[in-house]
Order: sequence, then C-alpha cells, then structure tokens
Amino acid sequence: MLAFLFAGLVSSSSSPLAQAQHSPIIDVHLHAYSAADWRGAVPPNPATGVPPPASAAEHMRQTFAAMDRYNIVAAIVSGPLDAVEEWRIAAPGRILASPLFGSPGADASGRPLPTLDRLRSLYRGGELAAMAEITAQYEGLSPSDLALEPYFALAEELDVPVGIHTGTSFPGTPYRGSPRFRVALGNPLLLEDLLVRHPKLRVFIMHGGEPWRRETLALMQMYEQVYMDVAVIDWIGGPGSRSRFHDFLREMFAAGLGKRIMFGTDQMRWPDAIGMAIDFVDSAEFLSPEQKQDIFHDNAARFLRRGSIEAKQ
Repeated sequence: MLAFLFAGLVSSSSSPLAQAQHSPIIDVHLHAYSAADWRGAVPPNPATGVPPPASAAEHMRQTFAAMDRYNIVAAIVSGPLDAVEEWRIAAPGRILASPLFGSPGADASGRPLPTLDRLRSLYRGGELAAMAEITAQYEGLSPSDLALEPYFALAEELDVPVGIHTGTSFPGTPYRGSPRFRVALGNPLLLEDLLVRHPKLRVFIMHGGEPWRRETLALMQMYEQVYMDVAVIDWIGGPGSRSRFHDFLREMFAAGLGKRIMFGTDQMRWPDAIGMAIDFVDSAEFLSPEQKQDIFHDNAARFLRRGSIEAKQ
C-alpha cells in the first residue's frame, strides 16, 4: 500500500513519457478511496510535489484518465468495498476489485470485512476478483500468521490471486497511524510457511520485496509459482531512484525471474505516479521490447489467467 524506504524526498526532474498509444499495460496495484478516506490533509506526491486530487471522486477520474492515456487495459484495484465497487461499475471488465485487507475481520482502515461466506459469494459472483493488497505488516502480523489462514484457504479454494505487501513503508510509519507496523515483518521469507501450506495459491510479492533483494530471489527461485510486482519502487525515491530501480531489474532478469515480474504503480492518492512508473520501465534501455512487454502485460496476463485482456474490451 505504501512505499519502500528511501533516503530523501525530492522533486523529480524527469517527466512521464507522453505516448499517443502505449502498448497494452496491466497494472496489478492500484487503490480506490471512499469520500470518508479523503477527509483531512492529504500531502502532495512526495516524489514530485504535485498536489493530490481534491476529492475521492476526482482521484477516480484522474486515475481513469491516466489509464486511458497509457493504455492500461486492466487493473487490480483495492480499497473500501463501496469504493472498489464504484470503480468496477464505472469500468466493467477492466477493474479487478479487491478489499484492502488489514487484520482478520477488518480492512486496512479498520472497517469490518464481510464474513467468509459473503466473501465467497462476492468472488463467485464476480464483484470481487483478487485479494490484493493484504497489509498484514501494518497490523503487526506475518503473512503466514494463522489468523489469516481462513482468507488464504478461501483464495486457494476459489483460485483467487493474492497480493501481499512486503518491504517497508514511509519513514515514521509506526508513529503515524500504524503503531503495530514493524519493518521486520516485510521480509518476503515470512511467506514461506504460507506457501508450504497452500502450494496452489497464486501469490505475488508486492513492492518487489525491497529492500530484501537476496531474500526475494531465494524465495522466488524456490517457489516457482510466486510472482512479484514492482509498484512504488518504479517511481518513488530520492536522487538516483531510477538507476536503483534499473539495477533491481537487471538483477532480477539475471536471476531468471523476467517472466514473473509484473507492472504495478501503487498510485495511492497521486495519479501522476502512474506515468512516472511507466517511464521508469520504458527508460530501461537494457531491456528488449519483448522483456518490457512481459513486465507491462504478458506476465500479469499469464498470472491472472485472462489471456489477451485487451482483446476482450
């Protein structure tokens, strides 16, 4: 849901690529908000200084505009159930809706989640399509904590894709509304017991597991069903963030993981992050067009088992 730790928040001097028609993109990591979520001061984009939209409705409008501009043909969107349902209705077939899971029985904002039977009905009926993002780390829980077991068992039963927050967050997170957050709980190796219990579960590591790069490599090389997204690490950071992200991609491709890297933005409250994230991948000149297509679209299409999504629009 939030970013991996970075040294300094500065305005970026780069601008997103302005393309008339980008090749098709699947974004596996977007967020929706209700009007209640927008109360209080919302800071500007920490990477650019661009102010956020004035309301949740404007945030949805600007995010959809960016999806149109960059040819994002499908996206996993998590948030309050009323908000993600609004997005799904506004763009049927394009939005894969998900609750923003926090602790057992509650979403990331503390609101009650539906019962397991109701969730089963929502998934079977198509109102929900993913469990992504699961933010157990913010609740002081390992992703393998048995308290979350009923949700993962349901996801495996229904073959629902699961995305789990890994890595870290903004500096001072435990002092700013998430007192149970612990950095250590973002280590991707903590997924191992979950993966052993549920070998058929479709899991992707959010935020590429950063800064636990060696651990991410070890986990993904052992458990070949695991994918990752590169959300946040593909747009945020201080000086040198683009080159650090490119170094990350080089290492993942060198380790043979190029077919399991999926594009994501985690735009949070700042839709301008979407273009920046696309630019960070497009500017990786060491990647072939085919490798970029894998990241932007084909890996996610395979993981989500949706085939050629853009042909269905």
